[in-house]
Amino acid sequence: MKKLTVRQLRTALPRIAELVEAEGEILITRHGKTVARVVPARTPGAPPSHAELRAAMKPLATGSETLLRRDRDER
Repeated sequence: MKKLTVRQLRTALPRIAELVEAEGEILITRHGKTVARVVPARTPGAPPSHAELRAAMKPLATGSETLLRRDRDER
């Protein structure tokens, strides 16, 4: 983690991507207090598998089409 003042950030702005890659996180300070944090973007991972969730769910006693029809009829 690297700390930069606002003034230092202005001069380092052309190479900010390189700094974030090297440091991982950059804190921007003004008068000694943190005002911003620059972190690397997350790389998209594999989408979650919902197979375990579906397997853990009990089947409904009444089908969803019946429940939807009942709800629509009640309106």
